[in-house]
Amino acid sequence: MAQTIGSRIVQETTLESGYLERLAARIETPGDGASIDVLTPVTDEIIGAIPACTADDVAVAVERARSAQIDWERTADDERAAVLERMGTLVLKHREELLDVVQLETGKSRLHAVEEILDVPLTCSYYAANGSSILADAHRSGAVPLVTDATVTYDPVGVVGVISPWNYPLTLAMTDVIPALFAGNAVVCKPDERTPFTALALAGLLAEAGLPDDLFQIVTGDGPTVGSALIDEVDYVAFTGGTETGRTVAERAGRNLIDCSLELGGKNPMLVLDDADPETAARGAVKGAFTNAGQLCLAPERIYVDERRYDEFVDAFVGATRRLEIGLEFDYGPEVGSLIDGDHLDSVREHVESAVTEGASLLSGGRARPDVGPFCYEPTILTDVDPDSRVACEETFGPVVSVHPVSGVDEAIELANDSEYGLNASVWTTDRERGRAVAREIDCGTVCVNDPYTVGWAATDAPMGGVGDSGLGRRHGPEGLRRYVDAQTIATSRIGPLSAPAGVSPRWFARFMFGLTRVQRRLTRWLP
Repeated sequence: MAQTIGSRIVQETTLESGYLERLAARIETPGDGASIDVLTPVTDEIIGAIPACTADDVAVAVERARSAQIDWERTADDERAAVLERMGTLVLKHREELLDVVQLETGKSRLHAVEEILDVPLTCSYYAANGSSILADAHRSGAVPLVTDATVTYDPVGVVGVISPWNYPLTLAMTDVIPALFAGNAVVCKPDERTPFTALALAGLLAEAGLPDDLFQIVTGDGPTVGSALIDEVDYVAFTGGTETGRTVAERAGRNLIDCSLELGGKNPMLVLDDADPETAARGAVKGAFTNAGQLCLAPERIYVDERRYDEFVDAFVGATRRLEIGLEFDYGPEVGSLIDGDHLDSVREHVESAVTEGASLLSGGRARPDVGPFCYEPTILTDVDPDSRVACEETFGPVVSVHPVSGVDEAIELANDSEYGLNASVWTTDRERGRAVAREIDCGTVCVNDPYTVGWAATDAPMGGVGDSGLGRRHGPEGLRRYVDAQTIATSRIGPLSAPAGVSPRWFARFMFGLTRVQRRLTRWLP
């Protein structure tokens, strides 16, 4: 039987009594009285409720945010940076309660929740330290050297809508919110209705860090109602989620003539070359494929192994996978946690069962584990997978990976690129230069060498995003900040209008301009 906020599982955390109720009270747009129950995948019990906001509630939240943004845009960069630095400090200070909330809402292992906590202060410090230089006025070449000049300035877009997912509710919200705030925008965030309390906890820390009132708003509710209304009200949308939903977001943003960034799905390849160390690659495969029970858009789902390393790699990978502990404790014991809910468990199970029916072999896993938790599923390794099967073509988004022998690097690259997705890939080799060369041949937004995803994601100064069906735009780095500003060019002339002076014939002026153009082209080629 479903229980309320006093559930046993909440009491096993370090959270104070009434903590989640106080978080829900932060939502200032209470809807029409309807609410949505939030269940924990740890026990499938109700742990709290949130308002089912309406389109009118979204409009009110955006209006408040837009009013607050006027003063925030005028706030000096160093003051905005100070807020972000204090936010990073507060996240580390409150890490235990944040870890509990993330685990409670997602069912992931505590160590995998740590990855979320670590990301936020690093992102805060990066933009606090580098944001001013990234958005500094830039002097560009004018139309006519010495006579004209041009300067590019950057202005915030206004109100940014962030639609964040359930699988990484802390980092995948904040990694979009932080640069948007530094750029001088207000933000209205719509968290997934399964994981709203993490976003609400972060809202409290932002307020404690000194972020002005109303500058960061949260609206809760179902995607079709709240998400659609949010896109209609804001000036920019940052969305993380599935590819089909991403198409809908992009279409709606396009109708409203606003820009968007979309991090979508992936069917990520991992390439193990003939000179790779099988043990090292197997450790990477375990981390990549089974972090957050495989519910990671960067996780490898297709592993292509040179046939000269195949047997050694498979032995090491299967052995390490079978040693993984599945569990739902609020401690650092188990290495694999839960899937998010019953529907997702059914989808993962169907992918595996249909693959086996079509001839795939199970080397490890392949079973649900209700004895551990209602939505737990064993880390699963498949071979002999039909290339046309669902598990080969569609994103499984669970602890399931297929392994394929290949004749060499050319075949591995060809198979890696045989996908509509292009988010993340990894290359495994003892020759890093060779790894970089192979990476250049792979059609993905990010390629990691000798690591499944962490070195790419944690490179905060470098852009992260996908190509093809994996999305549009980039987060992190200068690109992740500039998406939230509009560029304005201010061009000036020292001689007035660039037109024929009085008394000069149009024919002579045209000949002069053609000659000047030829000189400019030569200078452009010769000068740095």
